[in-house]
Parts: sequence; C-alpha cells; structure tokens
Amino acid sequence: MAAASPRRQARGHAGAAMAARALLALAAAAAAAALGPAGAVWPQPQVERAAPSGGRCRLLPRRFGFAYAAASAVGPGCAVLDQAFWRYWELLFAGARSEGNEQPWGKPCTQLLVSVATPGCDGFPSLDSKESYKLSISEDSLLLSADAVWGALRGLETFSQLVGRDEDGTYYVNETEIVDFPRFRHRGLLLDTSRHYLPLKAILQTLDVMAYNKFNVFHWHIVDDPSFPYESVTFPELSRKGAFNAITHVYTASDVKAVIEYARLRGIRVIAEFDTPGHTLSWGPGAPGLLTPCYSGKNLSGTYGPINPILNSTYEFVTRFFQEVNAVFPDFFLHLGGDEVDFTCWKSNPKIRAFMQEMGFGDDFTKLESFYIQRLLDIISSFGKGYVVWQEVFDNGVKVRPDTIVHVWKENATPYMQEMAQVTKAGYRALLSAPWYLNHISYGQDWMEAYQVEPLKFEGSPEQKDRVIGGEACMWGEYVDVTNLTPRLWPRAGAVAERLWSNATVRNLQDAYVRLANFRCELLRRGIQAQPLFTGYCDHEFSGF
Repeated sequence: MAAASPRRQARGHAGAAMAARALLALAAAAAAAALGPAGAVWPQPQVERAAPSGGRCRLLPRRFGFAYAAASAVGPGCAVLDQAFWRYWELLFAGARSEGNEQPWGKPCTQLLVSVATPGCDGFPSLDSKESYKLSISEDSLLLSADAVWGALRGLETFSQLVGRDEDGTYYVNETEIVDFPRFRHRGLLLDTSRHYLPLKAILQTLDVMAYNKFNVFHWHIVDDPSFPYESVTFPELSRKGAFNAITHVYTASDVKAVIEYARLRGIRVIAEFDTPGHTLSWGPGAPGLLTPCYSGKNLSGTYGPINPILNSTYEFVTRFFQEVNAVFPDFFLHLGGDEVDFTCWKSNPKIRAFMQEMGFGDDFTKLESFYIQRLLDIISSFGKGYVVWQEVFDNGVKVRPDTIVHVWKENATPYMQEMAQVTKAGYRALLSAPWYLNHISYGQDWMEAYQVEPLKFEGSPEQKDRVIGGEACMWGEYVDVTNLTPRLWPRAGAVAERLWSNATVRNLQDAYVRLANFRCELLRRGIQAQPLFTGYCDHEFSGF
C-alpha cells in the first residue's frame, strides 16, 4: 500500500463551523424532547400519519405475539419471518419483569398480523428485491403488509421502534399508519477485514445493527495487502501463508456460510470484494509467481508489486480462484476492486516493459492495467456474474459491460459529483461512497456532514439520476479493530442509512438530531455500544462493563 494513498488520507470536514453553531440548538431540542418520544423512527418512513384520536394499544408481553394473516402468501415454516418474529419479541420484551400497569387504560393488542403478497422465503435478497411495506396500528388491529418477506422485515423493525413504555412500565404503541419504501435500492456498509481481522461475532453484530438501520448490503472487503484471512478450498496456502495467524485469524468456509445466512435472514446481501491487481501483497506468499518481481536497476530487489499481468499462469490462477468465489458467494454481483494500482514495480521490471512495447502500450501503464482488468472481467462474465468496480476502472477506459456498477470513492482530482455525472452519462449505474468514509473522524458531530450529502446533486438528465442505485458507508481498517468498530460505526452510519432510505426532503438537522439521539439510546438498550452524539444521557446506559 502506498504511504500517500488518497483513499487512506484524512480529509477535511467542510461545514465544521456550521456544525459548531448548531450544537446548542440541537442540544436544546433534544432536552425539550427528552431525547425523542417513542415512535421517532430511524430512518424516517416515507409517509407516517398519526391517528387524530391519539389512541394507543397496550402490549402485554405474556400475551403479545407475531402471527401470519390468513391471506398471507407465506406462513409458518418461513425461516426469514419465523426467526424475525422471535428476534423482535426478544428485543421488545426480554427481561420484562411484569406486564406494567394492570389498570385497564386502552385496549390490549395481542397480535401483529403479517401479510406477505408474494410467496418465497428460501431465496436470497437481490438488487431488485421489494422492501416496501405498510403498517397500520389501531385500537382494533395491528397489521403489517408487504409485497415480499424483505419488506416485512423492514416493517418489523419500524414496529419495534414505535413501541414505548410509560412511567408505570406498561408497553404501548400509538395508533398510526405508515407507508414506507426505500429511496435507493443499494444501501451498503463496507467492512475491511484485512488490515485488522474482525472476529465472526463482531461481523454478525454489525449485521444486526445494519438491519436496525435498514441497510441491505454488506460489502465485505475481505482481503488486502496486510493479510489474507479468507480460507480458500482451492488454494489453502493463501490463508496459511497470508493471514496474520492461519489458525485464529481466518474465515473458514463455515464462517463465510454463517455470515451469508445470518445476513439473508435480515434481508442483507453479501457482496464480497477481492481487489486486484493492486492491494494483493498478502496473496504472494501463498501463490508463488502471481505477483510481479520488482527490480532495483538491473537486479531483482527481493520485493514484489501488483499481480503480474503478462503471464498465462496468472489468468489460470484467477480463473480457478474466482470459480470458487463464484460458488461460495450467492449474490449476482462481485466487487472486483481495480483501484490504486502502483505502477512503480511494473516500470522496474524489464519483462513487463518488453511486453508493453510488444503490445503497443508505449509507456502508458494504465493500458497494461486495463489489459489485466479486461481479461478479469471477461472471466467473471463467463461465470454469469455481474460486477462492481472502483471508479479507476471507468476512468482508465476499460471496456466493461453495460450493466457494470461503478463505485465512486475519490474526493480529490475530479470532484465526486462530477464523477457521478460522467459515470451515469456514459450509461453505467453508480454507487456513491466518496463523502461517507466513516473511518475518518473529527471532534464534534461529523455525522451531520454525512447526513447532508445529496447523492443526486449533479448536473444530469432524469435518466442519469435513475442510474444512481445508492451508496455505501465505508469503514476501512487501518485504525479500526474489534475494540473500536462498533462505537465508531454507530450511530454515525445511521446518517448514511437515513439519507439512502428516506425521502430527499428529510433534511432537518434538529429533527434528525432528536431522532438519532433517541435511536442511539435504543441501540444501547439492545446491547450495542454506540457512541454519544453530544452531551446527555439515556435511560438504558450501556451495561457491558
């Protein structure tokens, strides 16, 4: 990894002065709202209508449950919802010592009926999955209806946030009607498990909190220069020689399966990234001959650079490796990286330079990079997979399929919104991450800057705007491991979650502060060590110490 890598550089936080001025107003708003009432949903639903009567239902834990409506196309035996019913009952009522106030105020509601319009429980979520739902709460009935099980999951999360407790300890839910759906189809979170290995338990907990925020893509940046923790069946030496510790710091086949299924049950796709030809130093020890030998003058230096793109053996290896990856990860898309290729080693190697002249590339090493990427993309396409690439692949003019997704991450050189305009004008779908690198932190409420990003704020036609399928928050791992992952992620990632789920008009910082502070308290109640937004307290402070 280059020391001056722009992806890893700390960036300035525009709007810091505005954020400082807003602190007092936000704190006052939070105090006035007592950190938000029950029903302050995060991310904010598209349409929410409170009942004018102001009625509410009592929920008695020993009598309340989730059930399938008679007309539902799915029923008992649907693992996605059966397990979700159990999880959400536990989140709501685990540890409840009593039913609360036994006085008969309000009618008790005993069931939330769930109706799903289309059958299907055994598949995996996809880019085209339907996540819309309608939640109707009245004194007479509680009904959640959705087109598909994935929408029902989102509705269950919303319902769980609507439930409150009064001063007597009685659970209740206010009458309301919610019609909700995501603004963008791809709402992701990237975790880097190469620079620091993240234990399986930490990844699973992150998936839980992603579901609470209605994220639907786990972008697993599983390997990189520092370590190769993915345990390959085809090439077991990759992790044996490339992991920090081949016993304790690897993800076995059963670990990967567990992550994929855990994510599926929460409506989350797992998109694996194996970034090449750069960011591959950890591949070298377990795959002799794969990386480019570097030279110092006319002599070998003993160091290695990116994958060697001039050897047939390279493409034989890549084909076999990605055949395995294709079989292991069920999502239609793989993330193939393609970013930050350091040409220094290629330039030093006489065989590489001779190949360049033979191919007519001259001294333009972006053409050599494109040569490799083109062959890799052809291999992936032969498996019937789609692919996501970092923006350099597009910038360097590689010929990619029309359905390619280009992931915009750079903030320097071309401004990221200009890049979004160029990508979509060329006809490609785009993902935005450039303003959402959560590994960068600053003193104060930096979530506000992320919250105020508008992914469609670029000059372009309506057709171009339609090609923006969403974005991802990124947590790179140079300074992040299991000790600080959760508090650095949450609730800051929630700012990105609401931007990608809620209507574009949902932008009021004071309202967002109150709801996000309330949601952070709910995360603490659920056992998530989320950091505070500002001064204050929660009724359920974190009790993990």
